[in-house]
Amino acid sequence: MNRAPTSHRRPRTLRRVLIAAAAGVAALATALTALPAAQAGESGGESGGEEAPRYEVGGLPDALGNFFLSPGAVEGANDWECEPSAEHPEPVVLVHATGVNLGANWAQISPTLANEGHCVYGFNYGMGLLSMFGRIGGLRDVASSAGTLDAFVDRVLEATGAEQVDLVGHSQGGMMPHYYIKRLGGAPLVDDFVAMVPSNHGTTLSGLTTIGETLGLLGLVNGFFDLAGLEGLRDQEVGSEFMEALFADGDTVPGVDYTVITTRNDAVVTPYTNSLLDGPDVTNIELQEQCPDNPVGHVGVAFDGPTVQNIVNALGADDPDFQPACEDFGPSL
Repeated sequence: MNRAPTSHRRPRTLRRVLIAAAAGVAALATALTALPAAQAGESGGESGGEEAPRYEVGGLPDALGNFFLSPGAVEGANDWECEPSAEHPEPVVLVHATGVNLGANWAQISPTLANEGHCVYGFNYGMGLLSMFGRIGGLRDVASSAGTLDAFVDRVLEATGAEQVDLVGHSQGGMMPHYYIKRLGGAPLVDDFVAMVPSNHGTTLSGLTTIGETLGLLGLVNGFFDLAGLEGLRDQEVGSEFMEALFADGDTVPGVDYTVITTRNDAVVTPYTNSLLDGPDVTNIELQEQCPDNPVGHVGVAFDGPTVQNIVNALGADDPDFQPACEDFGPSL
């Protein structure tokens, strides 16, 4: 999936202004500005270091700026003139998590993959009444969000002339494509599906759904979700009708290669083992098995060196014995 990068970049001045303002919140600023870019994104891809990367790899401060100022665009993505190469014939489609957007979620991974030679694309989905003018995504019901993915994949395939895409998703973005693959006929159009801490099989949200059910409040909460256009939250609960139906016929379908990346420190998708898939052509990766000291949490995986390296491997060499460098860990968020 070698890509032909765009010839221009977005101005970053306003983003830096926002980051500087955010630095006034001392605790948050300390955590964010201390994070280096992942080593995987620092290389020049095929150039072997002879050329500078075409795209600047961001980190969590850039994600914060993008959340407000660039929710619909991110460095390295959506060059509609990109021509997939023989080495990387499938364009990569990025699927963001609940509560964020394209610009925020992929500040590090999008330019990293673009610099590796992939044609990279991304979109926003699940925007509702409480989406803060297109900034908070993944709120609407998962089935309708999968319909948005369906249409976007068709657009990418038409623009690039490719026969299939690779999907890279985070949290809900690593679960929602299952509906596209299994229920909307997407399986023949997907080669590799890489999911970071996906909400497969639902979440107890660190036990909150269990407490709510015990107290008889879960139905009331779900009723509010429906009224407020937050069906995507309801759909991701452990035992939800949506989740039970989605995986009733098994976790996977033939022809798609699945990679799941999890962290034992996940406090959002709980238990973290719910992320894992069972079936042929599945590679389940627990980050702490590779790097025992990795503190990364659910949000932080999008800015975690080993996670990014695993994604690059899954979409590139696909070495089953791959071992990432244990450095540039993401935050424990």
